[in-house]
Amino acid sequence: MDLCDVLQLPQSTVSRHLKLLADQGWVRSRRLATNHLYRTILDELEPAARKLWLLAREQTIGWATLQQDALRLERRLKQREAADSQSFFAGAAGEWDKLRQELYGESFSSAAMLALLDRDLVVADLGCGTGMVIEQLAPHVRQVIGVDNSAPMLRAAKRRLNAFGNVDLRKGDLQTLPIQDAQCDASLLLLALTYVPEPLAVLNEIARVTKPGGRAVVVDLLPHDRDDFRRELGQMSLGFSPKLMNEMLTAAGFADVKCTPLSPEPEAKGPVLFLATGSR
Repeated sequence: MDLCDVLQLPQSTVSRHLKLLADQGWVRSRRLATNHLYRTILDELEPAARKLWLLAREQTIGWATLQQDALRLERRLKQREAADSQSFFAGAAGEWDKLRQELYGESFSSAAMLALLDRDLVVADLGCGTGMVIEQLAPHVRQVIGVDNSAPMLRAAKRRLNAFGNVDLRKGDLQTLPIQDAQCDASLLLLALTYVPEPLAVLNEIARVTKPGGRAVVVDLLPHDRDDFRRELGQMSLGFSPKLMNEMLTAAGFADVKCTPLSPEPEAKGPVLFLATGSR
C-alpha cells in the first residue's frame, strides 16, 4: 500500500511490476504478517545489470514524475516516523490527534488561524471560482474582492456568499484585473496560474493591485508530466518549478520571495502543489 500511495498506481499494477522485478532478480522480498517488504539488491547484481541499473537511474533522475514521487515518499516516511513515535507513548497521548478529530472535527484549527488576521484587511481572491475560500475569509477581514472570468462560477459564488455584506464579486481576466492600483492588502491566486497563457503578466497585475507592504500568496502545481491530467482540466501549463516562481515573482516586483512544495495529502490524486509568497 505504501508503494501504491507514493506512485499513485493501482495495487494490481504495482504488484505486477514488482513480480517482474523479483522474477528477474532486481529486488528481494519477504513477508511480514500480511505485508510484503521489498528491497533493491544493487550490491548483488552482476556487473552488466548493475551498470544498466545505474544508467537508468542517471537518465531518469530529472523526470518530473520522479520528483513528485519523491515528495510523496517523503510525506509517507514522515507519517511512518510519526506513527512509530506515537506508539512509544502509553495512554491517550498516542491517540490524541485521532481522538480530537473524532470529537471536534478539523475546522476549528483553521478558524483559530483565520482569527489571527487583521480585521481591516482588504483581500483579493483572484480566480475565485465558486467562492469557497472567500466564504472562509469574509468573516475575518474588512472586504474580500473576488475576481473570475467565468459567469457560471460567479453565479455560484454569489449564491454561496449572499449572506456576506463585505464581499465584492467582479467579472474579469487575471491579466487585466478590474481592481484599482494598490487597493488590496493581500492577494491570493490559488490553482489559477496554470490556466493562463502569460503567467508573468498575471503576476505583474497582482503586484499592481497590491499595496506597498502587502503580500501575495500563490498556490499551484509543481512540474509534472501528466499531460492527460492537464488536458482533462483545460490547463495551459504542466506546472512551475520553485526556481521559476521565485524568478517571476521577483521580476513582477515582489521582495522576500519564497516558494516551497506543500506536503501531498494522502487522498489527493493530482500533482503535488507549491506555496509561493512575496511582499510588495
